[in-house]
Amino acid sequence: MAEITFKGNPIRTAGSLPATGTTAPDFVLTDGSLKDVTLADFSGKKKILSIVISLDTGVCVNSAKQFNEKVAALDGVVLINISADLPFAAARICESNNLKNIVTLSSFRSPDFGKDYGVLVEEGPIRGLLARSIVVLDEDNKVLYTQQGPELAEEPDYEAALAAVR
Repeated sequence: MAEITFKGNPIRTAGSLPATGTTAPDFVLTDGSLKDVTLADFSGKKKILSIVISLDTGVCVNSAKQFNEKVAALDGVVLINISADLPFAAARICESNNLKNIVTLSSFRSPDFGKDYGVLVEEGPIRGLLARSIVVLDEDNKVLYTQQGPELAEEPDYEAALAAVR
């Protein structure tokens, strides 16, 4: 379990991020058309899993904007934004912010995702949502890099995540 803060208040997650060098747990998440999506759907590509509390927050949408811009220049890399947001809300936010290089997936039908990736917030005001984290995977879903900030209300280290995927 990770002990981190949200706006200075301690919170706890359900576990730890997958270890570097291991194979990432598979998942079944929901896309904007309400279709189930798994890691196999991104086979052969490097992946940045940007796990966020909600795209409907300033920090999370800023993160999506930063990654959206930077991933556009990378071949063979897919940016996957994962939250508990309903797919309709995520699509609306991406459209209103012109985010075209991002795949949004929702965990709203998949409570195991937060536990499997160690990002389910178990206490505090955002209990039940996902803790902002980054997991970078290679083409075979091997974990190359993980990041979970000590404070969830702060943006991630974009350059470290991008360096891992290059």
